[in-house]
Amino acid sequence: MTPEQAAASAKVSVATTVGAFAESPQTLRRARLLGLSGWAYHVSARAGALGDVRPETVAAALAFIAPEAVTEGWEATAKSSQPSEVATWHLRELCTWGEEQIGGFPRLGRLLELADRVVDAVDPAGLPLFAAWRAMPVPSQEPGARAAVLLHLLHEHRQGVYVIAVRAGGLTPLEAIIAGPEGETGAVALGWQSPYPSAGPLVRRLMWAEAVANSMAGQAYTTLDRPERVELGGLLESLSHRFAR
Repeated sequence: MTPEQAAASAKVSVATTVGAFAESPQTLRRARLLGLSGWAYHVSARAGALGDVRPETVAAALAFIAPEAVTEGWEATAKSSQPSEVATWHLRELCTWGEEQIGGFPRLGRLLELADRVVDAVDPAGLPLFAAWRAMPVPSQEPGARAAVLLHLLHEHRQGVYVIAVRAGGLTPLEAIIAGPEGETGAVALGWQSPYPSAGPLVRRLMWAEAVANSMAGQAYTTLDRPERVELGGLLESLSHRFAR
């Protein structure tokens, strides 16, 4: 398994596990306790790690959420709390969820060892959200909590390099969404308004961008040798099966 293949393999598994946390009842309950809509919580919980920045900066970092939707969510949060506080609460909830949902995973120690090496090997240049989250103090050192945080960082790493690859491929974020598997449905879910571009001419560019993203993300996986990359991929896939629908 090459580093690029390891990155491609990890993409789906990590997204499945991280998505399970994002959609868990306790995460949604936290939004209600803070008096935020689910949308405002999503924007501020993810981008709050950047600190006190303007909505335009947040939109640039998130990229795939429509700028108007980002501004709406960011400003709604600011009326009742600081986005950085929301991100801190989100991290605590992530750790609690990890202790409960991942703590009993077999070979958790090995997953921690391998994932930690990959995360530590990431060059954060051009990856503001990844860098911001990696710099945040982790409130729990329980194995399940640490694993959840590492998976979150792997997900932010992939998202960050994907933004760069999409732009390098000559696509706008909206065009990449339209050319992807969710198409217009995904665009609507992320706050983009019609009219939408035609997907046909964009698919080839998106395939190129995916390959570039795998190559860029794979750079961090060079810290592992081939058997270790295979092992990590298997562990991530096995863990994701707990949360697959």
